[in-house]
Amino acid sequence: MSVSRRGVMKGSAAGALSIALAGSLDTIFQTSAEAKAGGAAGYGPLVPDPKGVLDLPKGFSYKTLSAQGDTIADGVLVPGAHDGMATFEGSRKNTLRLVRNHEQTASGVKPVAPSSLVYDPAAFGGTTTLEVDSHGDLVSQRISLAGTSTNCAGGRTPWGTWLTCEETEGFSGQTKSHGWVFEVDPTGKRTKPVPITGMGRFAHEAVAIDPHTLEAYLTEDASGPFGLFYRFRPRAHRGQYHAYLEGGRLEVMVCRDLPDLSLAQEPGEEFRVKWKAVPDPAATTTSIRKQFEDGKVTRSQKLEGAWWGHGKAYFVASYSKKEDGAAADHAGQVWTYDPRTDRIRLELIFKPGGRFDGPDNITVSPYGGGVILAEDGDGEQHLVGTDRKGRAFAFARNAFNDSEFTGATFSPDGRTLFANRQSPGVTFAITGPWHRIRH
Repeated sequence: MSVSRRGVMKGSAAGALSIALAGSLDTIFQTSAEAKAGGAAGYGPLVPDPKGVLDLPKGFSYKTLSAQGDTIADGVLVPGAHDGMATFEGSRKNTLRLVRNHEQTASGVKPVAPSSLVYDPAAFGGTTTLEVDSHGDLVSQRISLAGTSTNCAGGRTPWGTWLTCEETEGFSGQTKSHGWVFEVDPTGKRTKPVPITGMGRFAHEAVAIDPHTLEAYLTEDASGPFGLFYRFRPRAHRGQYHAYLEGGRLEVMVCRDLPDLSLAQEPGEEFRVKWKAVPDPAATTTSIRKQFEDGKVTRSQKLEGAWWGHGKAYFVASYSKKEDGAAADHAGQVWTYDPRTDRIRLELIFKPGGRFDGPDNITVSPYGGGVILAEDGDGEQHLVGTDRKGRAFAFARNAFNDSEFTGATFSPDGRTLFANRQSPGVTFAITGPWHRIRH
C-alpha cells in the first residue's frame, strides 16, 4: 500500500545506479560505473512530456484510459487506486480485455455492480474490466467484481481468468471476512464473488501460476512478524474456471540457514527450498504467519509482485530495513523459484541510495530478454526495464506526481504495454518501437 511504502529508503536519487548484479539473462542490472561509461541503455533517454503526465523515450507515445471518476453508466463511476492488471482476449477480433484491481479499503469511489458480483456490500475494493481496440482506444468498461477489500495485485491463470488478491486481514466496518483471493472471468459470464479459501486468508499481494502443474505461488505483504512465500497445490488436475474452488494444500517456503530473505546480499546465490503445510489456512484464530515460529520458516519484509516466466516464478521483495526488524538492509530484491530444482535464486538486489528503489509489480518483457518493474520507492517513480546485456534503464517516469506505477502488463501481441498510475488512478496504453531496444 502506497502509504507504507513511500519514503522508506532514504538517500539521493541524483546519483548513478547502485545495483548489484546477478548472472541471470533476464534480470542482470548495470553497476554505477557501467552506467557512467556506457551511456543510455534500453530505448534511450526519457523525453519530457509537454503535458506533464508521462515521460517516455523518443518514438514512444501513450494514451490515457479509464481514469478515476470517469462515468461508466448512470450512477456508476470508475473507482480509484488502480493496481494489479492483466490482459486477455477481447470479445471480437482486434480487441482485448484488461482486468484491473482497485486497492480501496473503506473509502473512495465505491464500485457499483449487480448483487451477483458483490461479496461484501460494506467494502470498497473490486475490479473493472476494460475492452480496448487495436489502436489502444477504450471501447467499453464495467465493474466486474465488487465488495472486496484492498485489491492489490493478483495473477493471470493459464485458463484465461484473473485472480485478484486482497491485501488485508481486516474485519473493521465490514460484514464478511477478508484477506482472500477471488477469480474474475474477463467475459463476465462465470465470475462468482466467492473466496478461494484453499489459497488462505492473509495479506495477499500477488500470485504466479505454473501452467504445467497448476501450482500457484503467492506473496504476502505483512509485518509483526514479516510475511511468507506460499505454494498452493490444487486438487484439480485440469485448468478450468473455478478449478481452485475445489481446494488443495497450502504450504509455506522454508530455506535452510535463510530465516530472512534479506540475508542474501550477493546476486546469484541459490538456496534449496522445502515446503511446510499450513495448519489453518483460513486463519480462524491466528494469522497464518503467526502459526510458525521465527527461524522455522523463511520470512521477508514487503513481499510484493509475482509473475510466471521462463519456467520460473518471479517474486519481489520491495525493501528491507534493519530498523524495522529485518536481518539486513536493501532497497529491493528480485527472486526466482525454479520448481524443477526446488531452488530459489537471488537475481538482483538494489542497494540503498541508488537511483531506483522499491520495486513492486513485475512482468516479464517479450523484448530484450528482460523484465519491467513498477517502482514504488522514494521520490520519482519509474517503470524500470532491463536489456539482454544486463543494463538497467528508466523506461517511463511519472511526470505528474510521486504516485507509484502499478499493473504493468503487455498485450498478447506484445505491441502495447499497459500500466497504471495509482493516484489519481489512470491506465496508460504505451506503444512505440519496442524492437529498437539498445544492446
